[in-house]
Amino acid sequence: MKSIINELWHGNIIPQEDSRNNSKEMKELLGYMAGHHEDLEKTFTDEQKAIFEKFQDCWDEYVSLAEAAIFEYAFKLGMQIAIETLTE
Repeated sequence: MKSIINELWHGNIIPQEDSRNNSKEMKELLGYMAGHHEDLEKTFTDEQKAIFEKFQDCWDEYVSLAEAAIFEYAFKLGMQIAIETLTE
């Protein structure tokens, strides 16, 4: 049996990627977002494209930080549940 901690350490388990790929609804939503993104960019001037790209970079960074915080919180919560279960 493989150690889940070892698998996480070596990058064989990537929760933020796995969770996005499991939901049909999320895949569908990503498709809609991509289409809307393309339509929106067609209407931009060069200056607007540059501003929107900066916005997207900031948004991507924010989402990455939020995902990390959610993962940390959920992991700690899971450990608290496990500890409580094992000690009662």
